[in-house]
Amino acid sequence: MNPQRRNALRLTALIALMASTGLISNAEAAEWNKAAFDAKNLDDVLKALGGGKPESSGAVTLKAPDIAENGAVVPVGISTTLNATHMAILVEKNPSALAATFTLPPGTLPFVTTRVKMGQTSNVYALVKADGKWFSAVKEIKVTLGGCGG
Repeated sequence: MNPQRRNALRLTALIALMASTGLISNAEAAEWNKAAFDAKNLDDVLKALGGGKPESSGAVTLKAPDIAENGAVVPVGISTTLNATHMAILVEKNPSALAATFTLPPGTLPFVTTRVKMGQTSNVYALVKADGKWFSAVKEIKVTLGGCGG
């Protein structure tokens, strides 16, 4: 049997299993905000996310290194004391500014962590949506080895 065919069959079976158990659905795919991820600058991302200029807030904490040795894997975390419903991470100088977005179900601790890819030294924004408004924190991260096309 052809190894490529075998891998294709495994992938198809996995997707079918995930769909049948409700791990993925058309409704979830429809919620993906393509316009926000395609946006090239901060203003366009915020517009696509349905907000205006976010308010800077001490209630939003952005945890990230001051210097990233490798821009391909930069650890970033957001936490807040606000009653958050959404969180997002934006990297100002990346080809696509929106790096990640999270929807927080009611009762969830308002904390997320992930790794983002950065092509160069840039401001990184943590956005938190609470009570219908966006709040933010910002930090400059210096990148010594590029990750986005560098």
